[in-house]
Amino acid sequence: MASRSFTIRVPATSANIGPGFDVVGLSLSLFLSVSVDYPLQPPPAYAHPALTYAGEGADEVPLDAYKNLTTRVALYLLRCHGVQRFPSHLAIHVHNQIPFGRGLGSSGAAVIAGVLLGDALAQLRLPTERLLDFALMVERHPDNVTAALVGGFVGSYLKELDHAASEAASVPLSEVLPEYPPDASEDWGLSPPVPPNGIGHYIRFPCSPSIRAIAIIPRFELSTASARDVLPSHYSRKDLVFNLQRLAVLTTALGQSPPDPGLIYEAMKDRVHQPYRKALIPGLPEVTTCITPASHPGLLGICLSGAGPTILALATGGYEAIAEDARKIFKGFGIEIDWKVLEVAGGSSVQEK
Repeated sequence: MASRSFTIRVPATSANIGPGFDVVGLSLSLFLSVSVDYPLQPPPAYAHPALTYAGEGADEVPLDAYKNLTTRVALYLLRCHGVQRFPSHLAIHVHNQIPFGRGLGSSGAAVIAGVLLGDALAQLRLPTERLLDFALMVERHPDNVTAALVGGFVGSYLKELDHAASEAASVPLSEVLPEYPPDASEDWGLSPPVPPNGIGHYIRFPCSPSIRAIAIIPRFELSTASARDVLPSHYSRKDLVFNLQRLAVLTTALGQSPPDPGLIYEAMKDRVHQPYRKALIPGLPEVTTCITPASHPGLLGICLSGAGPTILALATGGYEAIAEDARKIFKGFGIEIDWKVLEVAGGSSVQEK
């Protein structure tokens, strides 16, 4: 029986990169892979998707296509283009390398995988900018999903839209990805809100090929919602200027060869989110202040990855010494870690088999 097969590959991401809160992201070489297969001429009786999952989070992820984040996003995109349901006898296998709840963009990767899955199933071939619109209807912060989609070191922003588009972009997530009741028919939820054009915009910054990322991963999860709850609603002008100055330098400094550790270490400091999250991540201030380019040759800069608890160290060498000394600091607070040396990854891909 003739069938169609393809594989989607989406990288992990680290958001914020110090001063770039909700602005910049970096793609990393841990991947969410989705293998898809379905018959081109299926049997007459419709069969719902069969979903399997391996790797990080395998014990937590729902295997119902109407509850799983990736397949729900795919169905959202399909229905926005007049496609009611998944192809019959669709088989989806997911293999995930991205830890859940660690500040490495696991949910953003799942959203991008879903957007690409829907686009590939309907063979729409939507441009990158339109794919991003759909992703941003689900994940309202552009830094992670943009980096996951296009790869590299990326800056992004949400456009101020006209009134009608602003209303569409502010639709509650419960309307974009509704919770499907157990008895939902194929006609349930057929008219989701279509995203306006041009919600998000981005630019890729240069990043020196000599830079590697050390992900120092504490063995506990921290939800993004909890990490956002501790942030203040207002900031001083002094703290905002502090971050803006460093972000302006960082977006150029990471692209220089060779990278300047004295410049980058200072440019990766932050006063907008890390100081407020230290109570949630014991050892965070000690790791980010005690591990420096002077004490650890090869280090460029160090910061919280996304909402945490992972610490991201950018370096050109000395990886093991940086990670093992971070391990010692965290151990003093009763926290065990894992660590990985990662490359800056390219963007997401869809490859037909």
